[in-house]
Amino acid sequence: MSLSMHQASVTAFTKSLLNLKAMLQKAKAHALEHKVEESVFVNARLYPDMLPLSSQVQIATDIARSTTARLAGVEPPSYEDNEKTLDDLTARIQRTVDYMAGLDVGAFENAATREITRPVRGQPHTFTGTNYFLQFAVPNVYFHAATAYGILRHNGVPLGKADFLGVLD
Repeated sequence: MSLSMHQASVTAFTKSLLNLKAMLQKAKAHALEHKVEESVFVNARLYPDMLPLSSQVQIATDIARSTTARLAGVEPPSYEDNEKTLDDLTARIQRTVDYMAGLDVGAFENAATREITRPVRGQPHTFTGTNYFLQFAVPNVYFHAATAYGILRHNGVPLGKADFLGVLD
């Protein structure tokens, strides 16, 4: 039995985003326990020229949502980037997971060969669904999730590799 694009994309991104959601929940508990303002975490960066935690979560959810939608042959919904709290960010993650779960499995039938054109460094680039997923989306979602992990860990949230990976099935 082969792995479908639906299984590969929706399952992998859901897992990563739910792990990210759990890390944000740990950050909230840590902030409450240590009397740290949530905004310290939400606005934290690893380096001044890098994006803050809020943007890392927004981009990870945007790429997961838009990739799965495009693989299903539909245009993704747009989300405003207006999250100010850890609860706002976890709600955005859940909204994305719920959206991906609602995509029609049958719409992914030709996703591997479907042409997807997206701007890369300002220029249109056409991918096959497989290449878009493997070469663009997967590295981006994991980059932004890992950066969010790094920001939280750097700011004292007690996280480890198991938090990033979650429970392995």
